[in-house]
Amino acid sequence: MKHVPSKVSVIVPVYNVEKYLPKCLDSLLNQTLQNIEILVVNDGSTDYSGDIINKYAQKYPDKIKAFQKENGGLSDARNFGIERATGDYIGFVDSDDYVSSAMFEEMVKLAEKHHAEMVICNIQKVNEQGKIIQRLTQIPDMPEKIKLENNFSVFSDISYFACNKLFRKNLFNGRRFKKNIHFEDIQLIPQLLLDCTTIAQTQNYHYQYLERGDSITKTHTEKGLDILKAVEDVEEYFKTTKYSDKSETLKNFQIFEGVYSFIAYLAFVENNDDFYKMCEKLEFFMKKRDIKLKNLLQFNRFGKNYLLSLSLKKNLFYLLFFAGQKKLIRKLI
Repeated sequence: MKHVPSKVSVIVPVYNVEKYLPKCLDSLLNQTLQNIEILVVNDGSTDYSGDIINKYAQKYPDKIKAFQKENGGLSDARNFGIERATGDYIGFVDSDDYVSSAMFEEMVKLAEKHHAEMVICNIQKVNEQGKIIQRLTQIPDMPEKIKLENNFSVFSDISYFACNKLFRKNLFNGRRFKKNIHFEDIQLIPQLLLDCTTIAQTQNYHYQYLERGDSITKTHTEKGLDILKAVEDVEEYFKTTKYSDKSETLKNFQIFEGVYSFIAYLAFVENNDDFYKMCEKLEFFMKKRDIKLKNLLQFNRFGKNYLLSLSLKKNLFYLLFFAGQKKLIRKLI
């Protein structure tokens, strides 16, 4: 008897992306995996996104399930999709991004082959012309199958995007994305990883993350403080797991997500008052967790010194920040 691959539900939250949505949906309709449903959740769009969704749903009724709801934000739209997904596995694709045709077939095969609860692929940042800007390798120099217990360093090493991962649906039992916050991925995905026994990965760059021309000009605000709150939520859950004694790995997670990611966000905060207020919050965060300068300088990611792996410009920015040269940084930004 021929093996039928598990069903995958792909959730696409949509809010005012009429320019990018067709390319996203086409990439999902072109999947080599046949056993797939595409849940397109229109989160109160005010442009022509709704019309585009309806046209696709009418043309491809066997693949696309269209939903309309009041605007509630990304987390709310994803949760809406999770509650209506009928697949064995769930994936998330942002409506201005697109994916390679083999993405979900390969990832579901890896999930089944290794009995993995989560599968991760690599990401490419692309511009609006489709040119590759940056390649983001997610788990270098590790095998396809990763037992979390034996390779627990991945907890602090990986990037917690939702969109380059495939999740076994039961990971979401009693779990949802936190609403009305930014950085909801950092808040939930590490908690889901802690519930996994086995994860799998492919080195293929299946996910194409669009660096939109209009998104680069967006100003960063106090919303960035949600990064620190997200880390706090993960810390609370971490204490309840069998890994609660792995304090060094937790500290590395705090350094990577709570310090380095936060400072990278700070680099684009234009308002001086917000910038200095957020610096104070970060200093309090570090003091509370006894994160010292030497911890930051010695921090390794995937076995390599993190600072040394960065570009000269980023390196300089972090070092100036660590040296307390915040006024100089403000002039550079």
